[in-house]
Amino acid sequence: MIKNPIQWPDGAKCAVAITFDMDADSILHLDYPESSINKISALSMLRYGPEVAIPRILDTYKQLDIQQTFFVPAWCIENYPSAVKAMVDGGHEVAHHGYIHEYPGSNSREEEHYWLKYGIKAIENATGQRPKGWRAPYYDFSGNSADLLIEEGFLYDSSLMGDDIPYILKTDQGEVIEFPCHNGMDDWPQFANYTDFKYEMPIKAPSQGIEIFREEFDVMYKYGGLWVSVWHPFVTGRLANWDKIAELIEYMKSKGDVWFAKMEDIAAYVRQCIDDGSYTPRIDKLPYYRDKVFLTYKK
Repeated sequence: MIKNPIQWPDGAKCAVAITFDMDADSILHLDYPESSINKISALSMLRYGPEVAIPRILDTYKQLDIQQTFFVPAWCIENYPSAVKAMVDGGHEVAHHGYIHEYPGSNSREEEHYWLKYGIKAIENATGQRPKGWRAPYYDFSGNSADLLIEEGFLYDSSLMGDDIPYILKTDQGEVIEFPCHNGMDDWPQFANYTDFKYEMPIKAPSQGIEIFREEFDVMYKYGGLWVSVWHPFVTGRLANWDKIAELIEYMKSKGDVWFAKMEDIAAYVRQCIDDGSYTPRIDKLPYYRDKVFLTYKK
């Protein structure tokens, strides 16, 4: 079913990237700039992520001996430094996720570039190295995003949904590796019920909500794909949800031939395979359209 599967290292059947977007309360301040500091219930729910869930997640990773990727807005890096330090101390990757979870597509090119550079500096200050990867807040990859990522030397993006395996985003300025995700691998459709964000999905039992992630893994394992989760500590890091996720990770590890890796390591491997000719990825040339598309009626 996958026409051009990549050969994962050491004979692995598939690659697994458990990615978390540690948005914390950045999203509340973005949506409610005038009243967010008085929304105490929502703040407590969102702050649960860095204060309670992140230590729990990192403990599980340590027990299972895996290192993974966290996408963190720069505002969260500045306001939750101990959570970010714990990620770094555990050998995990801290990747770029905007400044305060803003919508890149709503900004001018200049504004988007400013916040991209601001986030790069924040990550450099916290980790000692430039970020290699980016995920657009709200998946809002703008018409300028690819060129800006290429200009700033990013190795990969993980915002788009155009394939089951790594592919290339190519512009007139160069190229960047894309690690595709999709809404079915996001935890919000499964568990999010938050009136402040007008997102009220029916609440599922953790054992039920987790099944989509297990089935997605099974098919990626069967066909040699790349399994990418898009989770949030204040959602999936909740006690019952994380208990079931820990069981899922143990299930995936029990296969014995699954590559668990940070996205920066997967990107380095994919880049090597492209350069040595062992993998020829599909290429998406951006922009998809040069002109606006209109419905026009002519008599």
